[in-house]
Amino acid sequence: MALLEVRDLEAGYKRVPVLHGISFRVEEGEIVAIVGSNGAGKTTLLRTISGLLQPFAGQIRFQGVAIQGIEPHRVVERGIVQVPEGRQLFPHLTVQQNLQVGSYAREARSRRQESLEAVFGLFPVLYERRNQLGGTLSGGEQQMLATGRALMARPKLLMMDEPSWGLAPMLVRKLFDTCCQINQRGCTLLLVEQHVQQALSISHRAYVMERGQAVMEGESKALLEDPRLKESYLGM
Repeated sequence: MALLEVRDLEAGYKRVPVLHGISFRVEEGEIVAIVGSNGAGKTTLLRTISGLLQPFAGQIRFQGVAIQGIEPHRVVERGIVQVPEGRQLFPHLTVQQNLQVGSYAREARSRRQESLEAVFGLFPVLYERRNQLGGTLSGGEQQMLATGRALMARPKLLMMDEPSWGLAPMLVRKLFDTCCQINQRGCTLLLVEQHVQQALSISHRAYVMERGQAVMEGESKALLEDPRLKESYLGM
């Protein structure tokens, strides 16, 4: 049984479809990448899994249980947490307060101190900045904070939406190294990313989205060598 299974999912905005029957799965312990150009439907897909959008049709199963249609906070309580595109921090709260916001669910709240220590261990700079306002951090530090806030919810599945957005190349490399560390600590990752080569280099499997559908799938290493993907997404 897959940790997450999406079957024939259709969703969009105001009855205008964006996802057209997409299906995919994420196994426990994997990093799965979803790549594609702008407008492919990647963010819409994550928003639907998170419960922020109601699907028109199809099914989302997490640990074997159908979760489509349930409220977003219930999705979080079940163990699916999203790092949104653009970070969406609380700029007038301190770093530590932003992190504490992520641990509002009952189980996460009861283990808040343990989670804080784990996040500060993963991102030492956040410990140094813990009393600084979130809005005064650099772009890279804000991405660390957004990721740390999500980890405070103690996710079984961490969904990251364009985490490299706006980051310098050196910080992008560090970000993907951090994704691997999070995975090695036992968290499954679903990574939506425009940096195709980097995302495929750290993931186990990947899906390529176009116009709301998965048009290619397979092991990431194999996809990196696929001539269609090289031509369309890697400029080779």
